Amino acid sequence: MTDSLSYRRLLRLDGMPELMLAACLLRLAGRIFTLAIVLYVLARFDSPVLAGWVAFASLAPGLIVSPLAGAMLDRLGAARAIVVDMAVSAALVLALALVDVAAAMTEPLLLALVALYSFTSPLGTAGVRVLIPRLVPPDALDRANALDTSSYALISVAGPAVAGVLFGFAGAQVTLLAVAFLYAAGTASLVPLVRRASTGVAAATGSLTRSALQGVMYVVRSPSLRGLAISYSLFQVSWGILIVAVPVVVLNELGRGATADSLIGGLWAVSGLAGGVGAIYAAHLRTDGRERQFIAIGALATAVALYPLSASFGLVGLAAGLILVGFLEGPVDVGVLSLRQRRTDPAWLGRVLAVSMSFNMSGQPLGSAIGGIVVVLSPSLAFAIAALASVLAAIAAYLLVPAAPEREAVS
Repeated sequence: MTDSLSYRRLLRLDGMPELMLAACLLRLAGRIFTLAIVLYVLARFDSPVLAGWVAFASLAPGLIVSPLAGAMLDRLGAARAIVVDMAVSAALVLALALVDVAAAMTEPLLLALVALYSFTSPLGTAGVRVLIPRLVPPDALDRANALDTSSYALISVAGPAVAGVLFGFAGAQVTLLAVAFLYAAGTASLVPLVRRASTGVAAATGSLTRSALQGVMYVVRSPSLRGLAISYSLFQVSWGILIVAVPVVVLNELGRGATADSLIGGLWAVSGLAGGVGAIYAAHLRTDGRERQFIAIGALATAVALYPLSASFGLVGLAAGLILVGFLEGPVDVGVLSLRQRRTDPAWLGRVLAVSMSFNMSGQPLGSAIGGIVVVLSPSLAFAIAALASVLAAIAAYLLVPAAPEREAVS
């Protein structure tokens, strides 16, 4: 039976090894960049507010163009779309490094390059999640999503740790060059999958704009996807605040230097490790029919981990809070992924997942902008706002995500 597929057997399915390798390289590069760009701004410009806006710029433009990206996924095919994202990202991160080498970096130029980097990100992010249900049997979807989520969580261990150590001991330029190399390696690793016609889908035709609007309307008209967009975007506000608040709190405690940078990476690393454990545990429990409970309970418990635990007990409390937040993110993410895939028509996966995922992630750049402003005034207030966002996410999940059939009809 397909339900008995082990993780090892899943990785032997045609196309899965290439997809998982490319996904890991894509995410590793992205995780290193997410932390490195904040550390870069704090080191070069000494401005938490600018760090928040740069984190915002690294995500928001991509979210805005996500409907067009989803339409392009249906035309290019998911594997080709991921390749486009990684190739463009490699070029732009390399440009950032070269500009810094030339000592020509300015605030407007930094924001512009980071915003351009964001534009293609929906292709890679959604492309991975579009391919998974096309490569695995339906009954193995929970386990495949747990594998995907747990591998992402493990990347969340390695990425920040590598970013902190590289930035602390080798500097910004070496760190950015390493990110560019990872994107280039990911591009090369996916070429075999791109060449397999069996992994593609028939190219969509007609107006790109019309296809993009159809994807948006599908999400808006679907009670499940609409509820997820509201709930998970609120949950991501919490994470957006943490992206800026955690480095600022550690630097305030320890001062600038390799030790502080490495500790920042280490804190995110243990949080990611806990996330992997949480995702595997969620897959063991099975989410089918209970997705919104996983999301709501996980978000509510996250609020307690953020405030008072992370905010009130120094670096020890921050470490304990991040571990708990990471563990709880695993079940939340597995619930979101499985519910979204189960309730989306397979023929619409490209357009719908790009739009839905971007709606879901829209809270993170907003949270980063808020975090950059508020953490200067009061780190405790920043954590309290993050906790409030998670409480609202739990309420929205319970009230707005319906207990619907396996796949909803959307007119």
